Amino acid sequence: MSVTINAHQLGRLIDKTIGHMGSEYIEMLHGIRLDVDARYLHAVASDRYTMAVARYVLTDNEAEPWTRTIPAGHLPALREWISSHQGDQRITIEAGEDRLVFDSARTTYSVAVNRGLEFPDWRGILRALAENTIEGEPFPRLNSTYLARFDDCGIVRVRLTADTKAALLFGEEFIGAVMPVRYAGLEPGEEETFATSFDAWRWTLAAGSKDADMGDMPLPEYSRYAASTDVQDTGEGLLRSVLQSTSNAVDTSYYDDDSEAWYAHISSSVANWRAFRYLDALAKVDPRVAAKVVADTAEELDDGALGEWAWDVAEKAGHNPKKWDEDYEKALRERAAEKPPLWATRLATGLNAAKNAGLNFRLDDNEFVTYDAEAGEWKAIKPQPAETADTAA
Repeated sequence: MSVTINAHQLGRLIDKTIGHMGSEYIEMLHGIRLDVDARYLHAVASDRYTMAVARYVLTDNEAEPWTRTIPAGHLPALREWISSHQGDQRITIEAGEDRLVFDSARTTYSVAVNRGLEFPDWRGILRALAENTIEGEPFPRLNSTYLARFDDCGIVRVRLTADTKAALLFGEEFIGAVMPVRYAGLEPGEEETFATSFDAWRWTLAAGSKDADMGDMPLPEYSRYAASTDVQDTGEGLLRSVLQSTSNAVDTSYYDDDSEAWYAHISSSVANWRAFRYLDALAKVDPRVAAKVVADTAEELDDGALGEWAWDVAEKAGHNPKKWDEDYEKALRERAAEKPPLWATRLATGLNAAKNAGLNFRLDDNEFVTYDAEAGEWKAIKPQPAETADTAA
């Protein structure tokens, strides 16, 4: 299965879509999807927030439809390889079982691919968006270079009022406008309606599902210790952690009677909620600073020396982290002297669970757990000070 395209057009397909790829934490979106049907070679990319599809008309394509995703890690080298060719040089793209082979008269570039990755139904997503329209609404032409000037304005709402009037953009303490394109080169721009634009893509999108939605795109799957470098993903992760920690706190308190774990879950909930609120405020005030802070923090977390980072920052700020550490250790010792050890408490909990389950067993008296006949349950014993034990002896 193969298609042929010239180097210039292949480079354009990549350039138009590479900025829309998902991160490494969404494997099926971390790259550019090549999608070949009877008429077109499509390049597709999405990061859940934007989607881009570029296509190239194939002539006399008799191959079966096929799809493969070029992994993001290969794209810089592949793009450089394409650029080493004259624009009109032909490149054949062959889809193998586990690789894509880009072959020209000069050299060959091979990329390993994973056919098991299931890409979202991009045709269905765009078809649903295209069909969800109101007749007669404006359809102006906007220059993407001008839109890029608003990249530091955060989230904006767009109001289109007419084909030939400026589009309004509203953001947080921000209003702007961008004029539509009236000329293509030196000639007036070709008049086009939404219907004619959609008709040009109708054949491609017809194979998509009618109920596909961009909101159903796959979520990032971070490893346990990986930190996101994306502001929105970080905020979502913080909220998720708040909910998980509060839920775990309830379970810990009800089932395990483990006060230490309960305090840990509550502390985690509070810390994550504070972090979310601070990040949310920073992102609204200055999105670029928020993005930099998230990226820098992710790098520090991935370094794995969080305690050392905190210790150094505390000393530079004039604090005494050594005293904090000593006070914490002292508090732990005092707490341990006032209550049974955690493992003894868990042992008593396990014995009670076994008794309630009707399991018969005998356990000799010992210094760690005892059976309270009046309460009808096992209880952990608080450790006795050494001098008390000596006096009793």
